[in-house]
Amino acid sequence: MVKKFKKFIKVVKAKAPWLEHVIESFEDACDLNQVDLVVRAPSGSACVYCKGSKMLCGKAQCPILVRAYSIAKVSTLLTSQDLVGSSPPAVFVGRYGYPYVYAGPLVPPFTGDTSILDTPECWLGASIQDIVDFRVKLVRGKAKFHVRDADDAPKLLSDVQLMAMGERPVDSEMRLSKRPSASILLDDEVQPMGPSAPIKELRVSDVRASKLIEKAVNDTDLKARDAILELYAKGVPVSQIQRVFSVGLLGVKGMRKLVPTRWSITAVDSTISRTLRDEQVKRMQELDEYRVYHFNFMDNRFVVLMFPGKWSYESIEAWFPGTTWNPEGGSVAFCGDWEGYWGRTTYASMGGCYYAARLAVAEHLARVGKQASVLVLREAHPGYIMPVGVWIVRECVRRALSQGYERFDNLKEALDAAFSKLSISPRIWMQVSKLLSDQVKQERLTKFVGKRT
Repeated sequence: MVKKFKKFIKVVKAKAPWLEHVIESFEDACDLNQVDLVVRAPSGSACVYCKGSKMLCGKAQCPILVRAYSIAKVSTLLTSQDLVGSSPPAVFVGRYGYPYVYAGPLVPPFTGDTSILDTPECWLGASIQDIVDFRVKLVRGKAKFHVRDADDAPKLLSDVQLMAMGERPVDSEMRLSKRPSASILLDDEVQPMGPSAPIKELRVSDVRASKLIEKAVNDTDLKARDAILELYAKGVPVSQIQRVFSVGLLGVKGMRKLVPTRWSITAVDSTISRTLRDEQVKRMQELDEYRVYHFNFMDNRFVVLMFPGKWSYESIEAWFPGTTWNPEGGSVAFCGDWEGYWGRTTYASMGGCYYAARLAVAEHLARVGKQASVLVLREAHPGYIMPVGVWIVRECVRRALSQGYERFDNLKEALDAAFSKLSISPRIWMQVSKLLSDQVKQERLTKFVGKRT
């Protein structure tokens, strides 16, 4: 488990004139100093001293400047408290203050086909700057609600829910109580977010809801779990299911609640993967060979190993110094969790990435009709300069599993192939992985039993 550091957030400055000295475009720097830009950092952060000019973090790009460029691009379009745009559609539900949470629409200050801005299934191949641009372009209108307001929603929340049901961009008008402000938090644990402001009024039009989603929403006798599984089985993208679940549109009447966006993502991944595992994968024939899959994206290296045997699963992430979860470490930091045939009884300590990868693995095994013991290894190198969400794990593992595999007849050859695609020593992986340790011991025992005396 990677050590988490206690944070003390310090407001550095309401304006950021130092950006003029490190951003090549003088116009972009001036734009940034015209918006209400707040730069914050944990106490003692190297970012306070570096200010993007010395690269003290050791990363290939300054994550603060990447975000600053994105804010500069959108800031010139935020000229008033009224905003008209085409929502992808996208919504956001916060988690702080639960059960009273801030929720609202995400709307860019322009119209057109904006679906790419909130469709992570389509983001593989984009650059880190592209993905930050996608997020920062979405202006967040926010209002406070009790989570149980979802069942009998006031008009503003009802309009947000209607927007969430759309299967294509939704024409939206937001009236905000003040001009949106942008915030750059010098903290690698926080995903990039666009400008935000309290919302007074929302108008949506031309909402075209998916008939599948509309049916699930209108079925007030259908449990949320069953609605999630039914939508997934009928091909509705996971990101759309997460969206309608988050705004409290699924479940039995009287029991529906707003679910913070971060929680809804993991809840949907967990629900689908657990069901696929228990109701399909475990009933299938065991794999009779060793398979190695791999995929690299944004300086993340993913390797998936499948071993003959009954279902078991482990996910391990290795974060190099200068990366998101290991900003100042002198050595590689590991985090991981595993489950045996009967699954887990506690929440995975490594968080949502565990369930995102498990979903990708379970749906692949269900599709190919096999049961196996599966190990997902991830190396995050310094080129991965900031967190972009657990979607990157789900989609990268999905891509790895869809691109074909190398087949082997024995464990040694499979491990040699897998480790050749990673930087960390096989000896270290053996020390941190329970599943690998079990595999090696099992093979040794098999060889011993097979010998004649």
